[in-house]
Amino acid sequence: MLIARVIGTTVATVKDEKLTGRKLLIVRQTDESGAPVGKPYVAVDTVDAGVGDLVLTCAGSSARQTALTKDSPVDAVIMAVIDSLEVDGQVTFRKS
Repeated sequence: MLIARVIGTTVATVKDEKLTGRKLLIVRQTDESGAPVGKPYVAVDTVDAGVGDLVLTCAGSSARQTALTKDSPVDAVIMAVIDSLEVDGQVTFRKS
């Protein structure tokens, strides 16, 4: 699993039929405090996340294990919206 922040949305009108009706969000991997560390990528949203949310994502074959992405051509999925992060006894993020 990776921590990422939702930084945008994308629209694709022509796509595989198994992606019809799925929300595609642009996310960027972050460190444990929410600072960006990776390149942006697109993930299928399964939990109604929104721009600005800190989320948990997974990639590869694990991304195809949710009820909404089973047997779909998906490489990344948002599977949780993070409420808070605690690292070494310190809260590094709390959703406001």
